[in-house]
Amino acid sequence: MAKTSEAKVGNILRYNGELVTVTELIHRTPGKGGAFYLGKFRNIKTGKIVEARLGTDEQIEICRVETNDFQYLYEEGDYFVVMDNVTFDQFNVPKALFGPSAKFVKEGMDVIVSFESEEPIMAQAPNFVELEITYAEPAVKGDTSSGAQKYATTENGVEIKVPLFVNQGDKVKVDTRTGEYVERVK
Repeated sequence: MAKTSEAKVGNILRYNGELVTVTELIHRTPGKGGAFYLGKFRNIKTGKIVEARLGTDEQIEICRVETNDFQYLYEEGDYFVVMDNVTFDQFNVPKALFGPSAKFVKEGMDVIVSFESEEPIMAQAPNFVELEITYAEPAVKGDTSSGAQKYATTENGVEIKVPLFVNQGDKVKVDTRTGEYVERVK
């Protein structure tokens, strides 16, 4: 247990039985009464913002979170099986922790997973991933207006919009946060 004054932005706390990350913490000293902290916390599981007023000597629980690089091995139902690159231990991580970037994760890729007392609480895929195009619609002759795009399917079955010059067999760089085409890779 720690005092509120020891918390910092970025810490992960157990607040009202839920894991939250501190996004903002402001110390206030009003003219009347004692000093206090105004805090904004983001719930790790739901993403909701919670605001709280905490006393300077109020006891809070700062959680110890370990964040490491893992290698994605395979998919098993609603879980991704990942392996620790140092100890070679394997863990099941819920797909939901990766959010929308889960569809871009492929075998052998390095991912970042955070654990709090042996339970995975956060997971992150790399910001950019290189994927091969397995199917691309043929470009229509004359359809060369600036920024024209067509649909293409990647090696893991995700459909994305790409420029007309991208063909089947090309490798492309995709932003996993937005799902958008970035560039063609040579």
